[in-house]
Formats: sequence, structure tokens, C-alpha cells
Amino acid sequence: MSERIKPRRLSPGDTVGITAPASWGDRGQMVAAASCLERLGLRVKIGDTLSERYGYLSGTDEQRAGELNAMFADPEIQAIICARGGYGTGRIADRLDYEVIRANPKIFWGYSDITFLHAAIGKLTGLVTFHGPMMIDLTHDTNPLTVQNYETLLRPAVLSYTEEISPLQTVVEGEATGPLVGGNISLLVSTLGTPYELDTKGKLLFMEDIDEEPYRLDRMLNQLRLAGKFADAAGILLCDFNNCVPNTRKESLTLEQIIQDHVVSAGKPTLSGFKIGHCSPNIAVPVGIEATMSTYEKSLVCTEPGVEA
Repeated sequence: MSERIKPRRLSPGDTVGITAPASWGDRGQMVAAASCLERLGLRVKIGDTLSERYGYLSGTDEQRAGELNAMFADPEIQAIICARGGYGTGRIADRLDYEVIRANPKIFWGYSDITFLHAAIGKLTGLVTFHGPMMIDLTHDTNPLTVQNYETLLRPAVLSYTEEISPLQTVVEGEATGPLVGGNISLLVSTLGTPYELDTKGKLLFMEDIDEEPYRLDRMLNQLRLAGKFADAAGILLCDFNNCVPNTRKESLTLEQIIQDHVVSAGKPTLSGFKIGHCSPNIAVPVGIEATMSTYEKSLVCTEPGVEA
């Protein structure tokens, strides 16, 4: 992994680029959501991919990768926020210009399918990125904590997640310190065996997912276990598992049983209950920043902000 690089903080008047590196969505909805950034005093530049459709993708691989490369290279853009996830970022990972990204460190923000890009950019450039809510998440009734995430880009703050945000449950007792890595489980699994494979050695691994039946989570967690990702980790954070319930297979193991089989067996300090992922609120996490988790304090505390002050 490359030496860690932090992007600089934003200032009022800075420009944020909005791009769609995965699936397409309603452009009008995304443009309306961007007003949240404008209310913070930021300018917004909407990418062309928000108007493109290529099957379930927001444009061809060349278009989506090209726009992301261009936004990193553009000196007038100080941050890049993804419009939505869906599917498709793994298809463009080998088309990104990582030298350009390393030479132009900027805030890069998203979650869900964007997990693949967090893994790839972090591994090949060392840039700290942000696993956080996207334009698709910003509506008139969005939880205030979700919206407040964006304020940390202008006023750097150290992430301190305690039970004031949500109840946390001890799965395996202990404390651990290391850089934060992770994201959506299905995307983490899809990095295995590629040049962008997630490295968890000595790190705090956070995981979330949505709409995956228990047997599918069983398969994916088993693959991560067999790949040594839990054994290598310093600690494990279990985040939101939205609607991960039996559907086609009514007789099912519970999520708790699956976690016991694949995660607890690694014996690493493990906490669950974090509102990170496909949930409300959706708390942003600086990927690559060192943090300490404690099952005794029921907390996750970063050592520093994710942006340069």
C-alpha cells in the first residue's frame, strides 16, 4: 500500500464535482440533492455521466472512468462526491489513472458499490477517502446526522462514534487500533484475487450490506474468512445489515449464527450496531485513518480528521 495521503479540507466557494461511476439515477433528483452542498457555501459541477445510460450503467466504462479521471485532474474541482452506487465501479478500476489521483489528492466520497474504488484508490495511491452518504440519500426528510457529515469537509472533526449515536453490542471483547478499511461486503469479496484486493492486516475492518439473504452473506463471509481477512484484521466493526432477511430460503440460519461461525471464530475484538451503510443515519467514515475501537468503552475513535486542516 502506498504512503497515506490526506486531501485538504474544503473552504466556502470551493467546487465539488458530482459523478456517477456506477449505475444511473434520476438526474433531477441528484441535482436537487446537490443544493445541500450549495447551502454549505460550495459550488457544484454536475458531471455528464448523470445524463448517460448504458444498460444499468451510467454510461460506458470509458465514459465513467474518463469523467472520474478528469475530475481528479481538474484544478477547479476540490472534491468528488458520487451521485449513487448500484453496480459498475469494479469495471472501471483498471481504467483509472492512479498517478493522476496520487498527484491531485482530493476528497472522494461515496459508499455501497463505491467500496471497490475505496479499496483500489487506497491501495494504489494511499489517498484517504470517505465512506459516506451520496446524493441519492439526500431528500427533504434525510436524517440530520446524515446531512451533518458534509460539514466535516469544511470544519475538520475527529470521528468519535459512541452510543450517543446508536446502541453498540459487544460480539468479541477487546480493544484494537489500526487504519479503517472496509465497506459493502459483496464489493469487498469482489476485490479478492484482483490487483485491488482489500488488505486487512493490522487494520479495523468495517462491513455492511443491504438486501442480501443470510445464505448469501454466509457465502461471502465464508470467502472472506477463507481468504484470511478476519484473521489478519486487528478488529472488526459490524455495521448496518438493512433487510438482510430470509426470502427464497425460509428455513435459515440467523445473521447472528453466521457471524458466530465466520467472524467470531477469528477471535478479534468485534463490535456491532454501527449506523454506517444503507441506513439512517448514515455516518461517514474516513477510510485509511487510524482509529481505536473498544468494546469496553463501546466506542470507535479516530486519531485525527480525514482531511488536512
